[in-house]
Amino acid sequence: MPKLVKVLITGILCAALGPTAAHCANTNRNKMLVATFSGIISPVAGEYLGQAITKANSGEYDGLIIRLDTPGGLDLAMRDIIKDIMASKVPVIVYVSPPGARAASAGVFIGMSAHVLAMAPGTNIGAAHPVVLGGLPGIGGDKDSKKTADPMEAKMLNDASAYLKSISQQRKRNVDWAIKAVTKSDSIPAEEAVKLNVADFIAADMNDLLAKLDGREIPEMGKLSTKGSALVNFNSTPRQKFLATISDPNVAMILMSLGAAGLLIELYNPGLILPGVVGAMSLITGFYAFHTLSANFAGVLLILLGILLFIVEIHITSYGLLAVGGVTSIALGSVMLFKGTPSMGVSVSMSVLASTIAGLLLIVLFIGWLVIRAQLRKVATGEEALAGTKGAAKTDLTPKGTVFVSGELWDAVSNNGNIGAGEDVVVVKRDGLRLIVRRP
Repeated sequence: MPKLVKVLITGILCAALGPTAAHCANTNRNKMLVATFSGIISPVAGEYLGQAITKANSGEYDGLIIRLDTPGGLDLAMRDIIKDIMASKVPVIVYVSPPGARAASAGVFIGMSAHVLAMAPGTNIGAAHPVVLGGLPGIGGDKDSKKTADPMEAKMLNDASAYLKSISQQRKRNVDWAIKAVTKSDSIPAEEAVKLNVADFIAADMNDLLAKLDGREIPEMGKLSTKGSALVNFNSTPRQKFLATISDPNVAMILMSLGAAGLLIELYNPGLILPGVVGAMSLITGFYAFHTLSANFAGVLLILLGILLFIVEIHITSYGLLAVGGVTSIALGSVMLFKGTPSMGVSVSMSVLASTIAGLLLIVLFIGWLVIRAQLRKVATGEEALAGTKGAAKTDLTPKGTVFVSGELWDAVSNNGNIGAGEDVVVVKRDGLRLIVRRP
């Protein structure tokens, strides 16, 4: 009972110090840890919330409040979070907030597993139909469960339904609605969630949440005493923030496009170094994000094929066929990366996809234009550079003689008759140390 001992010692010290210890009233205040998460439920989210639950159980806090706003995410990460919530020795309160937030897909499971589920006005919960994301299960996707013909998806559907049913039974929540949320992707607003015994109550803000939590009975934990509790924020680490940012499918897609663009520029003009370094780092980071999100391997390969076709287009004249093939390959790969819709969180939005492909295509076209312009440019050095250069005959060319071209005297041979001294000549080509010339 380390917390009780701490309170007793603090009380004795405060009594001994008397009026000189005015701060003692604040020392004995209950403390609630607050973890705020908004985004896709990924391994990074599991790590952050797991650390928050561990800290809440350190003996310094009376409970944990998770402010949640999520469109869904990965099944494995979701289950890790739920295991931590179920094993918590202090109450875990999931608060779907701010107004306009949602606990969709994987968020339904997390919310239903909490000791208390509260929702802000204007929020909603639901749509927990499981889908396959790149070969691994995720939560959230196809709303039409009747189209689930794949045996694997049927097994996942039954497993997810049974899992949420068991959670609902343990927390004494609405089991019938929990099954509908999985099998029919049912989604309901906060007011209806309270009426159907899915959520416990609606709280306008954190102060309202603490007031309504105060005196609430939690099985095996007793009554909560939260009125006037001190709130301590639990922030994610810079590493977690970075990984959470790049784990967004749209950010991962942009990183892949930046990587491709950097490599294209470096291959066109070797030695620039910076585009190549940035491109390689972006590609590797994008691959990490896709791996974290369990992206479809075939989709990643198609994107790489598209990048390869763009590179080949720079060196081979295909009249745009390779570029078209690259665009098609990247588009197909992006569509295959994740099964779902942007509203379910784990997918690439069409606007990001279109802008990414358009950007890559513009870069390829620009580099191709530079290549063509370089090929059409007149040669400035070497033997070819003399062809077409004008000069003057220094001596009579009958047909051999001497000409003055580009400030130099050359032995020359006329290929179209004799040319008198002082007449203009044009270089046809260079033959060793001799020029072949003609009249202009």
